[in-house]
Amino acid sequence: MSTQLSTQDFLVEIGTEELPPKALNTLAKAFQAGIEAHLKGKELSFASSKLFAAPRRLALRIHGLQSQGKSSKVEKLGPYAKVAFDEKGKPTKAALGFARANGIEFEQVGRVTDEKGERLYYAQDVAGANATSELPVAVSDALAKLPIAKRMRWGSSRIEFVRPVHWVLMLLDSKVIEANILGIKSNYFTKGHRFHANREIVITSPAAYEDTLKEQGKVLADYHERKELIRRQVIAAGEKLGGVAVIDEDLLDEVTSLNEWPTALAGNFDALFLDVPSEALISSMKEHQKYFHVEDKNGKLMPNFITICNIESKDPQQVIHGNEKVIRPRLADAKFFWDTDLKQTLESRVEKLSTVVWVQKLGTLKDKSQRLQTLAAKISAAMGGDDKLAARAALLCKTDLLSNMVNEFSDLQGIAGSYYAQQDGEHQDVCAAMVEQYKPAFSGDVLPATVTGLALALADRLDSLVGLFGLGQIPTGGKDPFALRRASVGVLRLLVEKDLKLDLSELIDWAIDNDWPIELKAETKSKLSEYMLDRFSAWYQDENIPAVVFQAVRAKGITQPKDINQRVQAVNAFYKLDSAQALAAANKRVSNIIAKNDAHMDAPQVNEALLQEDAEKVLSKELIAKGLAAQPLFDSGQYEEYLLSLASLRASIDDFFDNVMVMADDEAVKQNRLALLNQLRNLFLQVADISLL
Repeated sequence: MSTQLSTQDFLVEIGTEELPPKALNTLAKAFQAGIEAHLKGKELSFASSKLFAAPRRLALRIHGLQSQGKSSKVEKLGPYAKVAFDEKGKPTKAALGFARANGIEFEQVGRVTDEKGERLYYAQDVAGANATSELPVAVSDALAKLPIAKRMRWGSSRIEFVRPVHWVLMLLDSKVIEANILGIKSNYFTKGHRFHANREIVITSPAAYEDTLKEQGKVLADYHERKELIRRQVIAAGEKLGGVAVIDEDLLDEVTSLNEWPTALAGNFDALFLDVPSEALISSMKEHQKYFHVEDKNGKLMPNFITICNIESKDPQQVIHGNEKVIRPRLADAKFFWDTDLKQTLESRVEKLSTVVWVQKLGTLKDKSQRLQTLAAKISAAMGGDDKLAARAALLCKTDLLSNMVNEFSDLQGIAGSYYAQQDGEHQDVCAAMVEQYKPAFSGDVLPATVTGLALALADRLDSLVGLFGLGQIPTGGKDPFALRRASVGVLRLLVEKDLKLDLSELIDWAIDNDWPIELKAETKSKLSEYMLDRFSAWYQDENIPAVVFQAVRAKGITQPKDINQRVQAVNAFYKLDSAQALAAANKRVSNIIAKNDAHMDAPQVNEALLQEDAEKVLSKELIAKGLAAQPLFDSGQYEEYLLSLASLRASIDDFFDNVMVMADDEAVKQNRLALLNQLRNLFLQVADISLL
């Protein structure tokens, strides 16, 4: 009859001063993962765990934790009898050493026999890990391994943590696990809200933790519950104002990490500030005050904000008034920057770009702007766009970096430039390009909508890539200070997703042939081309396309990203066919045969008169027919249809290899058969090297 191991519930809470809000989630998840990993390593199983994270606490509750891990039997094999005993049958030093190493008397040593003979043996039953003993170790280890960028000390202690620790709660069922964690003796109490219930609160069991803290401590410890409460409150507040509250998920996470007992309150600001670009007002409210903004049903910014208060105020109007008082000077600053910047045109700032170094040895922002004018104009013309508009956009594209607005709100680069360009009366495509030059800024970001913006976005990235590779600043490992990986993927996305028939090799040549202040390294083009095309690997990995599919296309040496992508998609579809592996194997066999006989191949064309076997006659006839029928598909870029049409050759190819000896004694026949195989290989090779699949 088996005995069921007893289980218990465990709770640990580390009480601290306010934790960094942007790191709270990361710290909490690492805390949970560290404790769970330790317990699993000790074979202490549990049913489930729940994480809690709030501004002043990290906590974890584990349900159904085994009290004792599984016991095990440790077996040790010692020296063989001929080494363990002397001629008189007495134990040698080796035998005594074996007993000593295991902490036993020699009389306790047993013996076993294997295929080589008798040898010393010792078995020991080892009890499983004890939960009570392991939990403090698990907690300490998890805390020590938290991803804390900068640890701090407090008081006279030399203990370090992300923030000073004030209490540690550790319960196993209803009993305290006594331990010293980060210099604090564990106990049975937590502490409530800093203002509503700043006192010790007894937790009677792990199961009671959440509700007790909520009811007595005015703290919502469950991060997700707190986050969704804030979301509902903000949405409701926006509706009450007659508008729609815009919820930025990063901001929502941040305010969730800042508040233990959140309450949403709505306030107003002077409508005259709405003359300032909405992005500047939103940035000011979001970055400085952590406010959510509100839009009307047409998507226009309303003169309102929603703030999350960490207390349940008896006089909320006073709290709102205080926030309105605080936000006014922030918005007044934004208006001042806007009004001041409007006194200068973007063009008047061009000369000042010469005072800002872009990259040491690669010149100033003005130098970069001049190169971009040439490159963007070329790219735009190649796309059928207006090269003059592209050059104009390139001239002005970096000037807003010198504005007061961007100096204060760095996230408005490009956006501010677009507004200033509109005020200056620039062409609408030039205005759009001020923003579009930075698109895509991240994975999944939208792409430029105008040809001018698209040309500038390509030019800006290519200029940076060529210049930095020309300096030898090539990303290695995890180091990529200039975000060249992102720039490379951006170029590929622009070329592929915007359906551009531009060759990457030619684009790099255009960028290299520009006016550089230094001589770029000779290997700039080769290394940059290889690096950029390698970015496709991760791209296709994300699409679950096997690496061999991309390598089969890469082997063709094609440098037009759009064409590469079309071929990869086609080969991937072909790769899924039942006949794909057989055709790939046949192509590999053909490639090997031709490689071995390449220097001895005389006849490039098949001579019908030399075809002897029925299998080779059939294959030759089908190759001609398929080639003629499929060529228009290839010429029109219908690579998938082209390859699928060739898949029907499988039976003829298999029959050929089953019934025809390629290396015939008659040299003319052999050469003719080699030419036939070469014709077969070239049909597939037009799209990709199928033999690599």
